[in-house]
Amino acid sequence: MPAVDTETTQETLSIIENTLRNFSWQTAAILVTLLVACIVVIRIVVTLADRTMERARLDRGVRTFLRSGLKVVLWLVALCALLGYLGVPMTSLVALLSVLGLALSLAIQGTLSNLAGGIMLLSSRPFSAGDFVEAGSVSGTVREVGLIYTKLDTIDNKVVYIPNGEISGKTITNYSANEKRRVDLKFTVSYDAPMEMVKGCIARVVGEHPLTLPSPEPLIRVNGYGSSSIEYVLRVWCATGDYWDVYFDLMEQVKGAFDKAGVEMTYDHLNVHMVEK
Repeated sequence: MPAVDTETTQETLSIIENTLRNFSWQTAAILVTLLVACIVVIRIVVTLADRTMERARLDRGVRTFLRSGLKVVLWLVALCALLGYLGVPMTSLVALLSVLGLALSLAIQGTLSNLAGGIMLLSSRPFSAGDFVEAGSVSGTVREVGLIYTKLDTIDNKVVYIPNGEISGKTITNYSANEKRRVDLKFTVSYDAPMEMVKGCIARVVGEHPLTLPSPEPLIRVNGYGSSSIEYVLRVWCATGDYWDVYFDLMEQVKGAFDKAGVEMTYDHLNVHMVEK
């Protein structure tokens, strides 16, 4: 196969050399006319394609990529037309371009994978700039979604560039997609504490917090019985942007309410009873 490709390439180059040797002013004038016509046609086609993509409301990054790809294809077609007028066989030219295209695709295989992933992300839009997401084993705020990489700002103020091929092939969690989020907390309390007292303390803290939402109604229930404590679960809703403020506030304030009410937040322990005989 490589020998055939080499032979084809040499044949094509020989034909082009002969054509240039017999070049005339008349041929040049016709080529210029054809070139101008190709430029006009390419501009018309690209303009129509731009309008179509705008109506489809495609992402700007996707539009830019498709527009560039369309221009490359159109210019290749124009080149084939010009060389065809000069007498270069299309079969030889197509064979040469195929070999070059194969070599190029093998050389940038990883980049093409990331490019395909970027097109998928920009088309499906699982997240956008400003969203807090977990993608590709990294969590952070999306700064920019590019064709090759997605840029994230992590909580500790690091900038992480994740290849789009890695993101598109894994689960994406968008924490900012909805306006509300549910805060789930668990508390372990001694068996000696009355159940209604414990639930009343938690409910009072939730009701006094300015960032918790009354609807959906908060849930406070017993979640399980351990060897040394009863586990209570709290599920309360808040605005997505207030999630961590509500989370840390409730963790601290519930403990303070338990201390005031004399409710013990116990830990795993073993009671030993000595029996006299």
